[in-house]
Amino acid sequence: QVQLVESGGGLVQAGGSLRLSCAASGRTFSSYAMNWFRQAPGKEREFVATISWSGGSTHYAGSVKGRFTISRDNAKNTVYLQMDSLKPEDTAVYYCAARRERYIGYEVDYWGQGIQVTVSS
Repeated sequence: QVQLVESGGGLVQAGGSLRLSCAASGRTFSSYAMNWFRQAPGKEREFVATISWSGGSTHYAGSVKGRFTISRDNAKNTVYLQMDSLKPEDTAVYYCAARRERYIGYEVDYWGQGIQVTVSS
């Protein structure tokens, strides 16, 4: 079992930046690929980014590619989502998720509780 706790959310103006962090419990973190998802009000949860167990492979949704960067620090059991050039349409609850696989993909096995990101225009 892996427990995931997100932090770093909040309110930011359009064009600004935020960095989300996700701290994971357990000794298996370094063998799991990690993902970020988001859910805007009235919309379905959508994929944002994924990173492999080593950090060597990443993949992004088209809507965030070039603006968001996913990274990880296995020594700290933490995955990050650096969000730059934020837009009001990035407003959502952001979720960290873990895959019981080493390589990138969309299916996940564990979820964090989510954290609110609000981008004002």
